[in-house]
Parts: sequence; C-alpha cells; structure tokens
Amino acid sequence: MRYFLQLAYRGTNYHGWQRQPNGLSIQEVLETALTTVLRQPIALTGSGRTDAGVHAGEQFAHFETDATLSDHLIRSLNSLIPSDIAVYDCFPVRADDHARYTATFRYYQYQISRRKDPFRDGLVYVFSLPLRVDLMNEAAERLLHYIDFESFSKVKTDVKTFNCRIDKAYWEQKNNGDLVFHIRADRFLRGMVRAIVGTLLAVGQERLSVAEFEGIIQAKDRKRAGHAAPADGLSLVEVGYPAEVFAQRTSEK
Repeated sequence: MRYFLQLAYRGTNYHGWQRQPNGLSIQEVLETALTTVLRQPIALTGSGRTDAGVHAGEQFAHFETDATLSDHLIRSLNSLIPSDIAVYDCFPVRADDHARYTATFRYYQYQISRRKDPFRDGLVYVFSLPLRVDLMNEAAERLLHYIDFESFSKVKTDVKTFNCRIDKAYWEQKNNGDLVFHIRADRFLRGMVRAIVGTLLAVGQERLSVAEFEGIIQAKDRKRAGHAAPADGLSLVEVGYPAEVFAQRTSEK
C-alpha cells in the first residue's frame, strides 16, 4: 500500500533532500528510521529535491509497504530522527498518487534580514546594503510572462525541459525592513530560486536594470544571471495536491 509522509526540516546540517554519496541527506535519515520502525527496507520519493542547506516548512514524500502501521508510527519516527527534522503525518493514498508527479505546485519563500540576528542564524540571509524593492518587484513580475528559465538553472542538470509555470513572484517588505520573496510554480529547476533571488538583488542595488533582467530570462544562459543567493534564507513552505490525495487522511497517528 502507498502512504504519504508529511514532514518539515531545517536543512542546515544536511546535503539536501536526496541521498548523496558524500554527505548526509534528509531522505537517508528518514529511510533509515522507517526501515527500523517497519522492519523492512523502505524507499522514499519526495515532492522535490531541496538543495544542501535549504529548509522545508512543508515537504511530502511517499513510500510503499505491506506492513500494518502502528498508531504510534509518527511518535516512533520522531523519537529516532534528529530534532531538526519532524514528521507530522502519515496517511494512505491511492496507488497512483505520486509525491512528485501528482503535485500541482511548489511554493518557496526566501527570507532576508536587514541586520544580523542571532536568533535566526542559518534561517535568513543577512543583507544590509540599500535596495530598491520597487525595482525588484517590477523585475519579479516579468517572470510571470515566461516559461523557459534555463538562465536560472544549474548548468549540469538532467532535465528534459527548462519550462516552469510561475504564477506568483513578488517581494514583501516587513515593518522592520526585512524582506520575503514569494515564488510559486508547478515545478522548479535545480538552484532556480536562489539564482533568481541573487539576480533580483542585483536589480535592487541598481547594478542591473529591469530590462536587463528580462534580457537574462530571454538569453537562456546561466552565465548571464547573477550569483545564487545563499541557501540559508530559502524554505519550501507549501506543496499543493488535488483534494483527492487527502481523501483517506485522518487524525495524526
């Protein structure tokens, strides 16, 4: 039977979601815990592959097992995994529901603090230079008019297409001056959000014009875009699915 797992994590200490030969990943930690609890090998498929150091307030993954799941499964998993990963729910889904391919959107936020904050170390990017947020928003709006984002993808990535449908992209300025970049799309390329943020910061510093930013999108050339912003400030905050996926969801185990 197929199950969905809902979880969250602080990615600082991990080499991203996906198993890596040279570092610990979120996937490895969870697969090890599930294998221990269910006493059979468990493989997880995530809704997406967050990069090293990137966080997730909401992430989903699916796995298959014929074992009977205990009412204490979530408690057992959380007792085995580190405190920077949390499992919130586990529920049965249809056999063809897929954590990655059934998802309809992914929503990320990038947090920028305008001053050093010891209580959010590793969770925000500290950037204190002056920024024209109005220009950053004008440039971000241009993203909604394109679907090919090769300019913001890591160059060595195995994808059939660079097409993504972005339906939300804007900067929010908080009362304390901090900034949050909101971006939502049906899919994202490797390193895409951080490359976009880094390039938009260049617009905010008036090192790039809005027209030049749009030209970078059109160029389909990663060398034209800015440096990727650090992983610290990036979080996956929501993954969308059709309502039918949650039809068998009950209270937390």
